[in-house]
Formats: sequence, C-alpha cells, structure tokens
Amino acid sequence: MARSSSSSPALRLTPLERRSSISLALLFATRMLGLFLLTPIFAVAAQTLVGGHDPVRVGLALGAYGLTQAIMQIPLGMASDRYGRRPVIVFGMLLFVLGGVLCALTNDVDWVTVGRIIQGLGAVSAAITAWIADATRPEVRTRAMAMVGGSIGISFALSLVLSPMLVGAFGLSGLFWAISLLGFVCLLIAMFFVPAVPRSEADIVQASAHDVLAHRDLLRLNFGVFCLHFILMALFMVTPGLLGRLGDYNSASLWKVYLPVILLSFVFMVPAVFYTETRKVHKYALEWAVLGLAVVMGVLPWISGWFWPVAAALVGFFVAFNILEALQPSLVSHVAPPSYKGLALGFYNTAQSLGVFAGSLAGGMLVRASGPSMVFWVCAMLAVVWLYTARGFKDVRL
Repeated sequence: MARSSSSSPALRLTPLERRSSISLALLFATRMLGLFLLTPIFAVAAQTLVGGHDPVRVGLALGAYGLTQAIMQIPLGMASDRYGRRPVIVFGMLLFVLGGVLCALTNDVDWVTVGRIIQGLGAVSAAITAWIADATRPEVRTRAMAMVGGSIGISFALSLVLSPMLVGAFGLSGLFWAISLLGFVCLLIAMFFVPAVPRSEADIVQASAHDVLAHRDLLRLNFGVFCLHFILMALFMVTPGLLGRLGDYNSASLWKVYLPVILLSFVFMVPAVFYTETRKVHKYALEWAVLGLAVVMGVLPWISGWFWPVAAALVGFFVAFNILEALQPSLVSHVAPPSYKGLALGFYNTAQSLGVFAGSLAGGMLVRASGPSMVFWVCAMLAVVWLYTARGFKDVRL
C-alpha cells in the first residue's frame, strides 16, 4: 500500500503539465472548431455563391484546406523543431485568419477555395502535438494526447449546432468572419496562455519516413483516420440537403436536427468510452466502432427517403465517430516507439487531412454523377475495408 501511495503522485499531471495540456487542447479545439464550422452547412449555404450549385466545386472548396494541410503538416512540424513551437503556430494561425477573411469577402465559390487553401497552409496540428510532448512526461503523455483527441469530437459537435445558427443570423459571409475570429483567438492562446516549456535536445531523434511506413500498426491507424474523415466529409456533402428536403429545414434551422442528434450520440458514446478505458479493450472498441460505421453507411441508402430513420442513423454515426476520434490518437501515441513518436503523429495528421480533402471532392463528384446513394455505398465499402485492416491490429494495454 505504501508503495502504491508513493508512486501515485508521479502519475498525476503536475501544475505545469496540467496548464500546458489544457491550454493546448483548447488551442487545438478552437482551431478545429474554426475548420469544422463550414462542414455541416456548406453544401446548402454555398448555393448563395456564384458557382455554388456545382457539387464538385463545392466539394473542392469544402475540402481544399485538407490538401494543403497534408502537404504542410510535416514541414511545419519540422520547422517547429528548429525554430520553436510558438513561432510556427503563430505563423500558421495568421495564415488561417488571412484565408478566412478572404472567404468572408468573396461571393464566388472558387475564391472560397483559394481562401481555404491559404487556411490549410497554416497546418499546425503536428506542432501542437509536439508541444504537448514537450510539456509532459512519457507516463502521463497519453492522457494529455487524449484531451486533444477528445477535443476534436467536441469541436465537431459544437460546429453542428453553431454553424446553422451563425448562417441564419449573419449569412455565409458572417460564418467566415466567425471562423476568422476563432483563428484570432487561437493566436492569442498561442502567444499568451500556453506556458513556455524547455525542450530537451536529447529527445530530438532523427527518424526517417521509412520507420513510420514500415510499422504496420501505425499504417493501420493512418488508414483508419483517412477513412474516418473521408466518410465524414463525403457524408456532409449529402446530409444537409437530405435533411432539408425530408424535414423541410433550411440552412438556418438545421441545428434543430443536429442538436438532439449530437446529444443522443454522447449519451451512448460516453458509457462506451468508459467501458473501453476501464476494461482495457481498445482493440475491440476500435473494431466494433468501425463495424458500426459500416452498418450505418450501408443502411443509409435504404432509408434515405424517411426523415426519422436518417436522423437515427446520424446518431449511430456520431457514436462511432466520437469513439474513434478519441481512441485513435491515443493508440498512435502508445504504439509508436519513442524514437519517432512525433514523426508518427505527423503522418497521422497528414492522413487525416488527406481524408478531409478526398472525402469532400469524391463526395461532390459522386453526388453529381450518381446521386446521394452512391456516396453512402462508397463510404460503406471503405468502412468494410477499414474493418478488415483493423482486425489485424495488435491487442494493446493502455
């Protein structure tokens, strides 16, 4: 008993670790909220823009930031190693604000694409993750990473409710101004609220891309986050218009659907996460959540003519999405060897960004070519492939 008591303080976050983890999770969540705000509403709201009736151009505008994020994620992560985390993140958030202002000032979907490309150039996810690693000891780092992973799900949940409200009150331009304001808030957090922490040069180990690409479990997790965000973005190329037609909702009132959907999903998701953590069944939680995703997407083509079944399917989708969004970053942090943990997280964030871009563009192309049902079928097949790869994941004990 004495041994347990003496060792327990080492497993607690120190005041500096707690402040750093909370402020960096808040920074990450605020930035992701700014990126997510467009997703639940843009497929409908873009119809007010020149060129906004073309699903492919809308999909490209929605996902363009994902492509430039994927390109810049690792270079900016490496720059943060050389020049420091804070300067790189401040630079990235300045680009984010600039891109948002350009989107707010235009009435053309193609210029929105340009603005989103500029926003994506400020790819600071890897730098934020590395800052968390700097600020925490290895034995509590997974807990700090889980804060960031959980913040992504919370950010998307908030975006579902806030996005239609902002568009209803201020229009699409007002939504982009709100996104730019969130970027400015991130700038303030990075400059004034995240404490400075020393970086040990001994922790910077040279690793190659081959080290990450040769690690099968990391490849599975990278493929998984690509699939998850592909499915998310493709789904929301269809969902706003579908709900609008079935339930007679406009872009300003869609929050009345999204709010109960997301609240119900949290009711089911929280016990599932608690069970996963207490029973240490992360591999099985991963498999069951992916299976749930495949089932939801496979059912949607058959029920897409009725409002309430679609709403129920969305609840199931967000239960699985939130579980996977919180679970996978922790798994990456756990299975990656310490010698290239930062590079592994960089590749993970890159795969996520590529999923955003590919899902938005493919969703728009599929809608224009074959209609919404084809989007659901493609996402279902992708989830099945993901399930097959996830079954090969080694059992882990976090």
